[in-house]
Amino acid sequence: MKRYASFGEFYPFYLSEHANRSSRRLHFVGSCGVLALLALALVQRNAWWLAGAPVCGYGFAWVGHFFFEKNRPATFRYPLYSLMGDWVMFKDILLGRVRL
Repeated sequence: MKRYASFGEFYPFYLSEHANRSSRRLHFVGSCGVLALLALALVQRNAWWLAGAPVCGYGFAWVGHFFFEKNRPATFRYPLYSLMGDWVMFKDILLGRVRL
């Protein structure tokens, strides 16, 4: 397992693990779902909605990896950098830096 000295060094690897457009789309939908569940928890003042956030986020992402990328999610090897990568890629998709 390669060790990365920084997130900046890790992120190109993260993007290479998300080369498939369908996988990126599933990641994006999962991240939108996480944000919606967080908003719902705040609006309804009900923390139970937060339990669905990881299921939604990881569920969509892992479908993308197992069925489209045909690889093992980076979460299993690099949990913190992978989580950071999810949100940086989400931002990069919104800014048009990564194609959806």
